[in-house]
Amino acid sequence: MVYRPDKLTRRQALTLASIALASFPSLVREASASAVPLSFDEMYGKVGVLGLEFSEKLKQLSGRQIRMKGFMAPPLKAEAAFFVLTEIPMALCPFCSSDSDWPDNIVVVYLLEKQTFVQPSTTIEVTGVLEHGSWTDPETGFVSLVRIRDAEYMVS
Repeated sequence: MVYRPDKLTRRQALTLASIALASFPSLVREASASAVPLSFDEMYGKVGVLGLEFSEKLKQLSGRQIRMKGFMAPPLKAEAAFFVLTEIPMALCPFCSSDSDWPDNIVVVYLLEKQTFVQPSTTIEVTGVLEHGSWTDPETGFVSLVRIRDAEYMVS
């Protein structure tokens, strides 16, 4: 039987939707598998007169699909569309601590959609599009140097 989009019955449309939804988890796994891994140690090169300099690897991966492992810093709200990924578990929200406690190994993660979060001691893997350079979030006013956009995460 040939499916013609302009002549689909309700049953045919539901069948096609079921097939598409059933294949979605494997598409997410494939996207994660094809993403280039990036570690916190690979984010910066040397420390120059202006501070930390981005590594060549980070610059080359900007705009591409990457994956990073780390920990979710305690969020400001129970459900939000972003969080901070840290190299080590944190007991406090990084936005709530003083600047002397601010970690230099963090990445702001912007999720595809709002969701609830995991415990700060849980290791997660984030997949999304890498961005670098100073940017101020117009909604929150938070400044970031490194971001992962259109991101998803899973417990590793």
